[in-house]
Amino acid sequence: MSVNAYAAQSATSPIAPFNIERREVGPHDVQIEILYCGVCHSDIHQARNEWGGSIFPMVPGHEIVGRITKIGAHVKNFKIGELAGIGCFVDSCRTCPSCLANEEQYCETGMVGTYNGLDKEGKPTYGGYSTQIVVDEKYTLHVSEKLPLKGVAPLLCAGITTYSPLRHWKIGKGHKVAVMGLGGLGHMAVKFAVSFGADVTVLSTSKSKEKDALRLGAHHFAVTSDLETMKGLQGHFDFILNTVSAQHDYNQYLQLLTLNGTMVVVGVPPQPSVVAAFSLIGKRRSLAGSLIGGIKETQEMLDYCAEHNIVSDVEVIAASEVNTAYERMIKGDVRYRFVIDIASMK
Repeated sequence: MSVNAYAAQSATSPIAPFNIERREVGPHDVQIEILYCGVCHSDIHQARNEWGGSIFPMVPGHEIVGRITKIGAHVKNFKIGELAGIGCFVDSCRTCPSCLANEEQYCETGMVGTYNGLDKEGKPTYGGYSTQIVVDEKYTLHVSEKLPLKGVAPLLCAGITTYSPLRHWKIGKGHKVAVMGLGGLGHMAVKFAVSFGADVTVLSTSKSKEKDALRLGAHHFAVTSDLETMKGLQGHFDFILNTVSAQHDYNQYLQLLTLNGTMVVVGVPPQPSVVAAFSLIGKRRSLAGSLIGGIKETQEMLDYCAEHNIVSDVEVIAASEVNTAYERMIKGDVRYRFVIDIASMK
């Protein structure tokens, strides 16, 4: 099946129109007509081979929503005409302890990425900057008709990346939470943490984001370049969700944690960060990481969003604008997620 897409031919070439082949629908597969696809910062990293190991040509995109147009003979949980979503991976080994625990993102042989991965036949996977995709129903998600679909797309990465650690560390009423950075991830972290009942502070280098932080529901805002403000917040937070992908000093923020406090890293700075032992041992603080979520938890998140009317703040673009969007993202010029209208590819 020949499908219209947008692809990078190399690490230095722009994203441009390209035709790809999708597999025919197998017994357990669903075919989805893609309607919207979010643009994640990791799309830039991988399209430009900034993490190494990129496979070209590459069709990025792992925040995919659309409508099912065909199903395999043995598909049980989806029907033609239903809305569906695809997140960051489309397969895993299915048998390791992580997969059996519904934590497929930690698959011990490696999950199969929605794009820039290799399927079990060794063929490259292509993502959501395309008009159609075929995926095993086990890795497909139900999407509610209640919410604006363009705002749902980024939930498949930015949403679950922030929802999962907040749930894992059981964040709720009585917790003082800091969200570091107010971008695609950070704005979703604020929405979820506030919805869960926590007292939420946004930590940002940019004073200009204060109005947005409060509009999104944050109770407090602090500019991290203000040394007196940071000094006053030492030992204040139970939990910090660090969404920052720019280089920064972890120690400065670990000092803001209270006794037994935890900072969870979901942003990926370009260089390793030095962590001083005294930043941790003085108050039995923890530094942890988290990676997206499994299929079961992602479905739970989508259902929670439908029930509580939570979506991403998005700017819809045509596929032809994606290269400009990349440059704007690098400058932080997006409130808060670009989403491609896939109809623009047809």
